[in-house]
Amino acid sequence: MNNPTVKCYSGHTYAQEPRSFTWEGVECEVAAIEKAWQEPGERHFLVKTGDNKFFQLCYNEAKERWSVIKVVRR
Repeated sequence: MNNPTVKCYSGHTYAQEPRSFTWEGVECEVAAIEKAWQEPGERHFLVKTGDNKFFQLCYNEAKERWSVIKVVRR
């Protein structure tokens, strides 16, 4: 999903900790951040929602845009 709304905690830098995001028009609360990592120019988060769904959130710093991908866990 391109350019979703992501609400996040931002302390000394933007996009430190996502708190909620939109997926298919519904706001999803982040229950847990399973993993967080950085790549050049990007911040990535693997998050779990309250209904046990997993998503990868990515913030592209150069474009100042978020992307959200649903992750299917087996």
